[in-house]
Amino acid sequence: MKPVRRRLVLHFPGFEALDAEAHRRRYERSARQSGPVYGLDIEVGALRTDGAPPFFDVVGRSDGAQTESRILVFAYDDLITRALRGSTLSRLLRGYGSAIGVVAEGGLGGYIRHGWRFALFFAYPFLLATLAILLCLALAALPMALGGSPWHGLWSAPLAAAVFQGILVPVSRRYHILHLFADWELAVAIARGRDPALVAWQAAARDALRRALAGDHDEIVVTSHSMGSSMAVLVLGGLLEADPAALAGRRVTFLTLGGAVLQSALLRSAHRLRGHVGRLAEAREVDWIEIQCLTDAVNFYRSRVVAAAGHRTSPAARIVLIRMKRMLTPEHYRRIRRDALRVHRQYVLGSDRRSSFDFSVLTAGPTPASDFVLQGDENDAAAASAGI
Repeated sequence: MKPVRRRLVLHFPGFEALDAEAHRRRYERSARQSGPVYGLDIEVGALRTDGAPPFFDVVGRSDGAQTESRILVFAYDDLITRALRGSTLSRLLRGYGSAIGVVAEGGLGGYIRHGWRFALFFAYPFLLATLAILLCLALAALPMALGGSPWHGLWSAPLAAAVFQGILVPVSRRYHILHLFADWELAVAIARGRDPALVAWQAAARDALRRALAGDHDEIVVTSHSMGSSMAVLVLGGLLEADPAALAGRRVTFLTLGGAVLQSALLRSAHRLRGHVGRLAEAREVDWIEIQCLTDAVNFYRSRVVAAAGHRTSPAARIVLIRMKRMLTPEHYRRIRRDALRVHRQYVLGSDRRSSFDFSVLTAGPTPASDFVLQGDENDAAAASAGI
């Protein structure tokens, strides 16, 4: 196995309102945590904005070997911030509208078929928000239900509204309710592909990707986390659609970390996204590997992504199963395991213990990415041999 000297990493983050500098700082913190665990000294440079998208350079040193990685961050925080905008009422209305769209376009049925836990993840924020609304309506109607005059509504309705805004909305922040409403709003927009801002972002990212690929690198790795996997498929697939020879002579490892491509691809309107899934699966230059975890409720565990997107005769992506509790100390894992979104972010965070996966080491170390994720213990290696 020849060590990597120069690596290009094209990273598509998940649904978090973080700009490129925030992602760089997270990477630096994670590298400080993981590097000593793996015997790797990781030096993270400053963010540079003299190119598009912003990037930072990383140097990994181990046993006298040195690997230089350039990490481009294809952040879409402007789109996420826009989805998080507005009053509580407008966010609720947009979120419920997105939920109706998902159900009407067959998304929920697809989630049940291909990842029943993801179906629960979809239902979770809407069920809790509906329960909160019903409780407040019951509070407003309680005086009248007990035989009081309808005039009591003059004080009971404002009281119910105050309870909702002052108590239930802060509680919803703790459980990410309105954040997930916005997540589904953007997921539906990705499926439909008509949003002008999203289309413009894809075009700019596609041009940036083409320029980045022109450099000289030992290894090219596309990493995508959560919803970022859909964005990566749109951009990389769009590049191949515009120029089928764009990757000629190169080898690209495409890693989806807790990927949620099917979140949008299972909606009937997602014709373009599904087409790009097939395009990437068919590309000889692309080695597609899905990193999945049983305890992560926000990914399609053991899903057959390519087949589920309608390409049953296309080459399958490989699947690698990881265990997050092996990455962390028992105390650390106990602290996070009940927070679904925190567990979901662990794919791109630092490790306390050696295991078969670590994002910082994968992108900064000398081992080729595909070899690193496939060299886990015997159980993980057996799981990795399963096709999607």
